[in-house]
Amino acid sequence: MLRAKNKTGLVFFPAFDWAISPTHPEREERLLYTQDQVFEEGLLDIEGIVEYKPDLVTVKDVQRVHFCVPDPWAVMTESHFISAGGAKTIGMAVMDKKVERGFALVRPPGHHANRVVHGARGFCNVNIEAIMIEYLRRAYGVDRVAIVDTDCHHGDGTQDIYWHDPDTLFISIHQDGRTLYPGSGFLNEMGGPNAVGTTINIPLPPHTSDEGFLYTIKEMVLPILADFKPELIINSAGQDNHYSDPITNMNFSARGYAQLTDLLQADIAVLEGGYSIEGALPYVNTGIILAMAGLDYSHLSEPDYDPERYMQSPATTRYIEQTGIKVLKNWRQRKVLAEAARVQPDCGQRSRRIFYDTDSIYETQSEQIRICDDCAGALRIESSSDKRGSVLAVHLPRKACPACKAQAYQWYESAPADRFNHIFLQDRLEDAFLVRKSAVAH
Repeated sequence: MLRAKNKTGLVFFPAFDWAISPTHPEREERLLYTQDQVFEEGLLDIEGIVEYKPDLVTVKDVQRVHFCVPDPWAVMTESHFISAGGAKTIGMAVMDKKVERGFALVRPPGHHANRVVHGARGFCNVNIEAIMIEYLRRAYGVDRVAIVDTDCHHGDGTQDIYWHDPDTLFISIHQDGRTLYPGSGFLNEMGGPNAVGTTINIPLPPHTSDEGFLYTIKEMVLPILADFKPELIINSAGQDNHYSDPITNMNFSARGYAQLTDLLQADIAVLEGGYSIEGALPYVNTGIILAMAGLDYSHLSEPDYDPERYMQSPATTRYIEQTGIKVLKNWRQRKVLAEAARVQPDCGQRSRRIFYDTDSIYETQSEQIRICDDCAGALRIESSSDKRGSVLAVHLPRKACPACKAQAYQWYESAPADRFNHIFLQDRLEDAFLVRKSAVAH
């Protein structure tokens, strides 16, 4: 009998009752074809590959990560609770040592969901990886975590959530934001003043092939992971870099994804994007499962794959090599860059306008972080949108120092009740989410 080298857990959740529209790229067929392929190939008959059923996350799990406006029920459906719950189920199976690795093949996805959520953007309502990670930190005492986002689109929501967290390394490998939604993820986006360097963006040019992606993992990602020494590695496993994807411009193959997975050695993978429902997803997901389980994937190939047709140009290769030099230079000089950032007069301030393309919501946000040498810093966010009103959101990090705790509670308690529709405090020290009554009509 065929046996997996690494015991591997799988969770499937196609979300039959949730779709943006019946013909939208992000629909249930994304996983139905993969399930069929897994059954046809007999992967679940292999000793050491185990299927788990997804549990639901709780509102408390969501509120460790998000400020949902006005509350989680307004921005989540039952499918979102189950999708995040599928990631949580796999995370628990890994931490409880029931499996060595795990893959949550779930939808809806989540990596475009920011800390403050007024609705859906980039097909994402809540950030399922972040909800899983913060649950594992609370339940199992996990500290240093690395997230490697291999979706074709920049993981701007995950970046936002961990922008100020020095204990979370976020690496996003994506198609250059000048050519693809959401238009962000550039080399100079390196994290807030208390966490400079722990956000790493690797924008790749359109038509990057297996060669470029695997070079990026070997020459950039793996050396940085070795330096950071995370306790857990999470792969936001988007599959829209595939050459057949209808909404992107890359040339990655299913075998390339399997090789990437083999190199990365992530503890947990969570499905993100990928919209070539028949031509890519069954093959890519099969490759990822085989690689996580330590099984041979050398014969994996799409029926129409022609390596020569999808080979990247010499100019693309040179561009990626030059990008790698800059990425590693920024990583090695992160302490110097942090010192330079802190002397800027507005280093603790950030203002943004955010468009929720899925729900057509416009948000205006201003942020203030307390500069701190002892913790990630108390965070104050004022946010308003044209559909959900205004909110004051105060975040106290999980290892907050006494000074940051005092600052966070001062912001929360002194906020004028007649100015905001909602006043929230996310206290990660006490694992509490506080809500003050507002005088503004909802």
